Amino acid sequence: MDDSDDRPLAAGDPLLAVKDLTVYYGKALALDRVSLHVNQGEIVSIVGANGAGKSTAIRTISGSKQPSAGEIWFDGRRIDGMPPYDVVRLGIVQVPAGRQIFQTMSVLDNLKVGAHRRKDREGIKRDLDSVYEHFPILKEKRNQAGGELSGGQQQMLAVGRALMADPKLLLMDEPSIGLSPILVAEVGKIIKDINSRGISILLVEQNARMALRLASRAYILEIGRIGLHGKCDDLIDNDEVKRCYLGG
Repeated sequence: MDDSDDRPLAAGDPLLAVKDLTVYYGKALALDRVSLHVNQGEIVSIVGANGAGKSTAIRTISGSKQPSAGEIWFDGRRIDGMPPYDVVRLGIVQVPAGRQIFQTMSVLDNLKVGAHRRKDREGIKRDLDSVYEHFPILKEKRNQAGGELSGGQQQMLAVGRALMADPKLLLMDEPSIGLSPILVAEVGKIIKDINSRGISILLVEQNARMALRLASRAYILEIGRIGLHGKCDDLIDNDEVKRCYLGG
């Protein structure tokens, strides 16, 4: 990968294009020629059981894991092989599984960490106000330690921190994990609200029912390979998807 791989994003090109991505952990094959794409303004889900390779896909796109083969294109630029901080600078921001906030830092300082690579003070202030508008509880508890928040509030903080990086594409890794059904529904509303602002989202979820209801398209990942893909309305009606993922 080098600068010669850059090209303008043409009309109709996806914002993110993953082509024949192959990833190993040691000698174990984690992803086998996986291809997917996310269009501008879209929510796309990757659904699968534990160990299917969902989180590996997210980590590889974000630069945390290097692929053995394949290409990743974002906004007209090839990014496979880039370090994570350069991927973030381009506008891809990850909300990691398990929230992973800084437990001893205040809510406000956690949010500021999300903007640490930005220089536009007015933009940072605007986005902080926007986060507080989305999540009033974070403003109310901005001086409390992150570890003192409830699980749902910590998830809000993790999302808010990601939004402070001014993303073009948000990678969300199992945002519903460990949450009650009521909070899962709240997270779903948050995801829809973020997307309504024009931010594209790649959502990785074991909760297939939630993922297929939120997204326009989805990929079913089965032990490192794409088993099914298509519009969510069609996948919800698919007998195999019902049997394996929706309890039908």
